[in-house]
Amino acid sequence: MHSVPLRSVRRLLGASSVAASVALAVAGLRPATAMGQQAAADAAPLEEIVVTARRREEALQDVPVAVSAFGAADLQALQAENLDSLQGAVPNMNLVQGRGSATSANIFIRGIGQPDALQTFDPGVGVYIDDVYLSRIQGALLSLYDVERIEVLRGPQGTLYGKNTIAGAMKIVTRRPTAETRFDVELAGGEAGRRDAKVYLAGGLSDTVSASISGLVQRRDGLVKDSLTGREYNDRDNTAARAALRWQPADSLDVQFAIDWTEQENALNLGRNEAPLVAVNLLAPTVPIVLAPARTGEYDFTAASTLPNDPGQKLRHWGPSLTVGWDASDAVSLKSITAWRSLETASYIDIDATQFQLGDVFVGLDQEQVSQEFQLQYDAGGRFSGIVGLYYLRENVASTQRAFADDFLRLGPAARISFLRTIDDDLTTESYALFGQGTYELSDALSATLGLRYTTEDKDYFRTTTVFSSFAPLRGTFVFAPDDSWDAFTPSATLDYELNDDVLLYASAARGFKSGGFNGRSNSAAEASTFEPEFVWTYEVGAKSTLADGRLRLNAAAFYSDYTNFQARVSEVVNPNAPIPTFGFPVLNAGELEITGAELEATWVPVEALALSAQVGYLQADYKEFDETINIGGRPTVRDRSGDQPPFAPEWTARFAANYTFALGGAGSLTLGADTQYRSKAWLSVDNRDVLTQDAFWLSNVYAAWASADEHWRVSAAVKNVADEVYKTDAQEFSSVGNIQTAYYGDPRLWSFTVGYRF
Repeated sequence: MHSVPLRSVRRLLGASSVAASVALAVAGLRPATAMGQQAAADAAPLEEIVVTARRREEALQDVPVAVSAFGAADLQALQAENLDSLQGAVPNMNLVQGRGSATSANIFIRGIGQPDALQTFDPGVGVYIDDVYLSRIQGALLSLYDVERIEVLRGPQGTLYGKNTIAGAMKIVTRRPTAETRFDVELAGGEAGRRDAKVYLAGGLSDTVSASISGLVQRRDGLVKDSLTGREYNDRDNTAARAALRWQPADSLDVQFAIDWTEQENALNLGRNEAPLVAVNLLAPTVPIVLAPARTGEYDFTAASTLPNDPGQKLRHWGPSLTVGWDASDAVSLKSITAWRSLETASYIDIDATQFQLGDVFVGLDQEQVSQEFQLQYDAGGRFSGIVGLYYLRENVASTQRAFADDFLRLGPAARISFLRTIDDDLTTESYALFGQGTYELSDALSATLGLRYTTEDKDYFRTTTVFSSFAPLRGTFVFAPDDSWDAFTPSATLDYELNDDVLLYASAARGFKSGGFNGRSNSAAEASTFEPEFVWTYEVGAKSTLADGRLRLNAAAFYSDYTNFQARVSEVVNPNAPIPTFGFPVLNAGELEITGAELEATWVPVEALALSAQVGYLQADYKEFDETINIGGRPTVRDRSGDQPPFAPEWTARFAANYTFALGGAGSLTLGADTQYRSKAWLSVDNRDVLTQDAFWLSNVYAAWASADEHWRVSAAVKNVADEVYKTDAQEFSSVGNIQTAYYGDPRLWSFTVGYRF
């Protein structure tokens, strides 16, 4: 497709090939250095990287946007099994498995994100598979296979990518089938009973039609055990497949159809109670009954659950897509992206992670979405190039929830009150957008880019809540049926200056927004609420440079963000002195944040066999305003929390990596690699609970990889978390219910062994 702007031509011509460039990552790991794909003596310095961050193919170093890119070789070097394997590899990004869920992704970029998987909350980082938006963080923790590259765009992307990219966007680009026959199979085993298999087969079916099929199986035993029953939790059981068909009847027409399917069936995902768990005696509500003390000392990967018969967590996520690209002329190209997706989950979550029934819940989700995007791109090879587009999304999410809490309320010290809360709700969203962006070359070195998107969105919500209890005053039904609509303009403006062929300077301003919604945890009229959209303005300056005769890539950015209408879910006792205390989970547009930061990405190839890279992020995120209105003794009280800090926003993040490839002549090549990551102290809850923090820590990984001289065979061995560091990744805070404050932990030290064959 004709889409590479004039200023990028000389860089693209300097690359060995576009296809080879796309497969490489910003970390600078060449085929020889990433996993030993060719002899070191044949390797070139840093290869060019092509990305589509601005919806058209451009050399990474020509894009005036903070972008990190990872090709297939780099994902191997990162030992990337799932999307959260990118944790640490992108400055100022937090990407971990969501709390209590084996299937959701908690993604924050530059201090902005959304950790709550409840369907009434929208993501703060947009996740895309081949330009198809995934509207839930449930199902977004994708297993990585059949991937050509991943692009991470930092900062608001509201102009080209729309709503819910207020923090940034993650683009997963799969491999497109070609006429060339390709076969790739990989088997892996390791600690905790790991047994994985990946397969990819592609080739031409005719002169104009090519196809591919790929599959993945991931199995791993549980990492958390119940010392009394022997039950295992936090395991992995994923199966996925993808098929693609590509029709190219002419050079100007490219039609691609793909369908993917993922199924997961995992055990419970448990954390550890970091605070004492308590019951409430309704005869003396101000004197709690301690059920379990806080667990102290180093986490030993043990837990318990009252949920019987290993109910676990199930997910089915699938959908087809059709992408049609047509070069109407040398200057004009058209693109259509049509997609339908389905997400079904049936998950039990033991939030308190103990033998007590305090925070035991079931969440069943049935989500469907249909989306359509049209793009028209113009590039006549002159000074102006641009894109205009239309976007439509319709989503329906039906949910069934059950909350069991027989240990929470009592009449006297020992008389338990049964408690079951059932919730059935339905949310329908319709979103429309019109967008455009154009770049004009004011001179051979200076360009200006202006963009604007208008989005309008309607949401209809219905929720019914019923409480069943052995204590009659608790029983009842509550119905909440709001609807609302919002619209937003999200402009952007960029100036970039090409100092010379190797250095690009840029300055930009961009606005992003995250959609409004409804309190999906409201259990009474007092809690029922609608919250407004979040907005952010981010101002950024940056530089991209390729130095030292193409052996050093140095990209840097500094930014300031003004973030308003922050959507905060808090937990509170609404009226602790009432005969029957009430417990709420209000959602507040809590206030404003001021975020400043800087980022550095560096790659250096001092000699052909050695690759060094570093990613460093600095972040200072503070609430300028955070007024929380709570009820104390039945009276509204405003609590100033402007001294708090947002969660998942450590001041410093850093990663340093090195690998060296030994050329073995006819015996192939051997690559040795290692990386170490640093994260400073971070809060894991909105309200800055001391027990829900993670102090600064380092995390290191190593690997060794052999590749045959003909590049057909490869063998690797790897160890993650070499020092067996114990660290928290996420947390649940429902302190108004039994004082629940639960932390989730990263994996311990794990080794693996992989054998692969390709032709």
